[in-house]
Amino acid sequence: MKWIATSPTAPWCEKVPQPTETSPQLTVADHRAQVIDGFGGCFNEIGWQTLQALSEDHRAHVLRDLFDPVTGCGYCLCRVPIGASDYALEWYSHNEHDGDVAMEQFSIARDQRYLIPYVRAAMSIQPDLSLFASPWSPPTWMKQPRVYNYGVLRWEPEILEAYALYLLRFVQAYQAVGLPVHQLHIQNEPNSDQKFPSCVWTGAKMRDFIRDYLGPRFREADLACEIWAGTIERPDYDAWAHTILVDARARAFVSGIGYQWAGKGAVQRTHQSWPALRLLQTESECGDGNNTWDYAHYVFTQLHHYLSNGVNGYVYWNMVLPPGGRSTWGWTQNSMITVDTTRQTVTYNPEFYVMKHLAHFVAPGSVRLDLQGPWSGNALAFHTPDRSRVVVCANPFSEQVEVVIDVVGDRFLLRLDAHSFNTVVPDG
Repeated sequence: MKWIATSPTAPWCEKVPQPTETSPQLTVADHRAQVIDGFGGCFNEIGWQTLQALSEDHRAHVLRDLFDPVTGCGYCLCRVPIGASDYALEWYSHNEHDGDVAMEQFSIARDQRYLIPYVRAAMSIQPDLSLFASPWSPPTWMKQPRVYNYGVLRWEPEILEAYALYLLRFVQAYQAVGLPVHQLHIQNEPNSDQKFPSCVWTGAKMRDFIRDYLGPRFREADLACEIWAGTIERPDYDAWAHTILVDARARAFVSGIGYQWAGKGAVQRTHQSWPALRLLQTESECGDGNNTWDYAHYVFTQLHHYLSNGVNGYVYWNMVLPPGGRSTWGWTQNSMITVDTTRQTVTYNPEFYVMKHLAHFVAPGSVRLDLQGPWSGNALAFHTPDRSRVVVCANPFSEQVEVVIDVVGDRFLLRLDAHSFNTVVPDG
């Protein structure tokens, strides 16, 4: 067996686990759970602006560390915003021409400057990259009041038809430039008023929009893009997932549910109620820009919670930000990688390693395995397509601990460094 360990003083070090006959504290069980679709992050304008300020060699190195499946994280499931997100450089949508319900003026020209080059750079390294998209705000003329932040979609048939067409045009436009969008999530955080681009929905309105407007529009266009009820940030299962899915006509169009933030409180009930439905964690909680080891361990608890409760993929938020991680609208968030463009330095933050300890080893098509024993609350296990068993284990404590793991009858002693993340895989 091979053991990769990351601690605050020693990232990504290879160690050798010690065979032992001691009773295990962690046993990989035979029971198989959900199939994993992948891991990834979000393409944002500030991220690409930051990367562009690096030298070509440094930028290529960062992108390989994120997307190369052999040497890097191998991210293969990533998010792209439809219009301005909270890490865009300014307010914008893809059609601010008042009353253009036929979408004659729809354009992704802005994305050609920031987002599309970012995605293409990633796909040149990871050609199997799968994209999902979501809006933060409709065009302002479709909203009441007419603003990017705050407000609601105007609930008028002509506007609803136009908005379904707007979302269709986005998917078609990306497809036309060689970037297929595999999932469309209806709205980022639909129950939150924000100072950055946002729009408030209810579960009933999302259901009706999918059932009566977006679903029929996508079906008529014969579009190879799934519709997902996401990205839900509230723990109220009944108001959102249940309301949408028990309507048979809406359910016929819904391929999955996307959750983030407090939506984690509804994941277990959703999986129990709809075990065949795919689930996705669409945005890892964002931190405060300090990128601490303590917060990295919190992110690991989120990974553990979502994956243990049936999600098929887990997506980080900002992959790359400048120091401090400040958004256009004034708040600060963590990122996997910090790039100081003045000094031309690249810093790999703790959460980069949290994600890499999973994504590098757990390829799409892997199956999560159950674990038994007192250390199972700090560990995850998977059976990969090449028939390897992968165990990822965290030590959140301030001292070294010893953990004996049993993998298919073979027992190994691991001395886990304080505050470390660890992955055990077969040799080779």
